[in-house]
Amino acid sequence: MITAIVFVKADVARIPEVAEGIAALEGVSEVYSVTGQIDLIALVRVRRHDEVAAVVADQLNKVPGVVGTETHIAFRAYSRHDLESAFSLGLD
Repeated sequence: MITAIVFVKADVARIPEVAEGIAALEGVSEVYSVTGQIDLIALVRVRRHDEVAAVVADQLNKVPGVVGTETHIAFRAYSRHDLESAFSLGLD
């Protein structure tokens, strides 16, 4: 599995719509709104490198309101989090 982290600069008046449009793309597993120099971070998870190009260059960049992107390919994961347990309230 190839993971790409995509920093997205968006039209600030349209961030929620841009995020929803990106999240709806096949190959995009998560989209986060963030503070700082960028507006959104999208995680793209695909099987082959050429699929990263198909998702980012052919689709994500064309979502209305996307101003620019910067894509980073992950080489290795150093930790795997069980998000369900990380956010658990311990109310079992």
